[in-house]
Order: sequence, then C-alpha cells, then structure tokens
Amino acid sequence: LKQVEVIKGASSTLYGGGAIAGLVNLITKTPGEEEELSFMLNGTSALGLDASGFYSEKYGNWGATVFASYNMGTPYDPADIGLTAIPEFDRFTLNPKLFVYFDDATKMHAGVNLVTEKRLGGNIAFAKGEEVADPYFEANETDRISTQFELDHGLGGTGRLQVKNSLNFYDRSIAIPNYAFGGRQFSSFSEANISWGGEQSEWITGLNLWTDRFTQSEGDPERDLGYSNATLGGFVQNTWNLAPLWTLESGFRLDYQNRYGWYALPRFSLMFDPASAWTFRLGGGLGYKTPTVFSEDAERLQFRNILPLDMGALKAEESAGANFDINHRMPLAPGLVMSSNVLFYYTRIADPLLLIPAGNLFEFTQPDGYVDTHGAEVNLKWSYGDLKLFVGYTYANVKEHYNGEASDFPLVAKHRLNNVL
Repeated sequence: LKQVEVIKGASSTLYGGGAIAGLVNLITKTPGEEEELSFMLNGTSALGLDASGFYSEKYGNWGATVFASYNMGTPYDPADIGLTAIPEFDRFTLNPKLFVYFDDATKMHAGVNLVTEKRLGGNIAFAKGEEVADPYFEANETDRISTQFELDHGLGGTGRLQVKNSLNFYDRSIAIPNYAFGGRQFSSFSEANISWGGEQSEWITGLNLWTDRFTQSEGDPERDLGYSNATLGGFVQNTWNLAPLWTLESGFRLDYQNRYGWYALPRFSLMFDPASAWTFRLGGGLGYKTPTVFSEDAERLQFRNILPLDMGALKAEESAGANFDINHRMPLAPGLVMSSNVLFYYTRIADPLLLIPAGNLFEFTQPDGYVDTHGAEVNLKWSYGDLKLFVGYTYANVKEHYNGEASDFPLVAKHRLNNVL
C-alpha cells in the first residue's frame, strides 16, 4: 500500500450507493524511479506467522510491481474451553502488475490478484489433528482471482479520460458436521470517466457498470440461493471554489438496477477554510443497497436452512446520511504537532433486510420501519519525529424503529476507545 484514505461522509456520487457514511480508499504503490525491494516477517504469541515481499522497478517506458505473501495461523484457545478462538489457516497471495507509459499523456496498468486459503476451526483437538469423538468443526476453502486494468489518457489542457475494469471470480466452500455449502461468484466492474477544470471549478462525469452472479454448487438443491444482478450508473460531480474561504463539492448519480429499478442519489459537501490550521465541513447525501443473501446473520448459520430471496416482495434498502466535522492542526513545541478531527453524524436506513426464523427455516424480510444512527467521533494524533500517538473515541447510538417502538440495535458498542502508539 502507498497510502490509506479515510473518506468520511456520503460519497455515493463516485463510489456507488453503498458509500452512504464514507469509505476506506486503499491506494497501491506504483513503480518509482528507483528499484524497491522489501520484506516483512511477523510472528505472534498465538503462533501465527506473516511473511511478505514487494518488488517494484521502472524500465524506461514500462514498469512492474510484484507482491507476494503467506499467512498462517495455529489453532488457539486462550480461554481454555476446547474451542478455537483463532482457527488453523493457511493463505497465499500473489499480485503482479505491469505498467506501460506510452507517452507523457497516456499510461496504462494491468494486473491479476490470486488468493487461496484453507481454514479450520471448532474443537481445538480436532483442529490440531487429534482423534475426537463426534467433533464440531467449521472448514472453509476459498479461491479468488481478480484482474485490474486502468487506462489514463490526457485530452489536452486539463482534460483526462480514464477507463477502468475489474473481473472477479470467487469460489468458496463451507463444511460443518453433516452439511456443506458452496458456490461460485463472478462479478465485474467497468467505468469510463472524463475530468476537466480550472482554478475555480473542476468537473468529473462518467458511466459505470456492475455485474454480479452467484451459482450455488453445494447445499440444499430445493433452496438454491443463486442470483444474478446488473447495475448501470451515470454520475457527475463538481468542485467549485465559490469564495476565497469556501469550497462546494456537489454531485448526482443515477443508477438503474435490473431487478429493483431507478435510484437518484444527490450529494453535497461544503467546506469552510478560515485559516491554515482550521477547516469545517458539512455534507450529506442519499444511498441504497440491494438485498443479498451474504449477510453476517446468514454467515453465522453457514447458509443452512435459509430460504432464497423473494425478489417480488423485497426492495432495496434506501439510506440517507449527514455529517459535520472540524479539523485542527496545531504545533505544540518544536517537532511536536497535534492534529484533531471531531465528527458528528446521522444515518438512516429504511426497509432494512432482516433474517428471521420461519418455522424450521429462516427467511429474509423487511419489517415496516427503519434503523438510524447518530453519534460523534473524536480522533487525536500527536507526532514527534518517528513517534506517533493516536487516540480515538466513537459514540454510536444505533436504534431499531419497528411497529412504532424503538430498541437498541444488538451487538453494537455505544462507546469505543482505541489507542495506538
């Protein structure tokens, strides 16, 4: 990774309807002018091992990067209850990329990512290979292949054309005693966008297409969880320096989903920058998420005894979000700098998808109501030379509102504190 960006607030214009409260943007390294070769080796007290290597080099008008890693875990039971808190697993990853620089205006890169993993948890004696009478276990085997492609071409002046594509193949099987579930998922993402602008205003507009198909290969043939979806979207976003201290970013996305119809997603973000040490930002937008069988509740059941989605009765979850945040950067002493961010937020999800018992089976339904969240987040960072101290606090009040009654959303901590030095 070159860097990790935490983008807060609604970002549906560029990133799709699911980015209602923000996203984490992972930016990978590209070949530099100098060769790079690095290795990382990490061990844990639970007898886990991580080993990885990265190579990058540029050769005239082309370059290459290669990342490879191996991760393994040993069955671990710190509570001494006979069950694995960390399963036995082996995972291998390989990601080579080729970069071509045709001229000053045009460049392209293409790559492939291969991941294979085996994972076994349950009775720790069984996970360690010992004989166990009537053991409980969960075994997962995963294979993933994904491609990456991007073409970037200058159009003269400040204009640029970008074409992106990714193909993803995912094969997974899950086994527990007397039951197995498995399937293959093929998905794709394609986008073409054009950007241009000057000192006062910048524009980006484009089209993208998502496809997603899942084919069940193991499980109950009478309850096939397979599906096929496609979404075509168009978007336009403008960044306008409307005054010396004010910047307005506004956008609009229109998606057509082949099963659920049209979705219009406006979005805005207004920033006030009164001084070099302070910024204030207010934003909001709309989003949506189409129903899927791949939820945390279904995973907990290993997708057993789950009824297929009723496409005629279900609809997409629709969401709205708003946020206000304050950023401040202040030198405290020579070499010592403190950065702070305070965020206030609200999100609301209408027609949430729930998995509920239906006799001996389970079915996905949408109760009459909504789930909303309001809260605040505080992040502080002190930097001194090579030392950095991060302190973060999150308050999240998450409520379910069904049939005129409100209750706490289960399994969500209202207060969360994290510290990293």
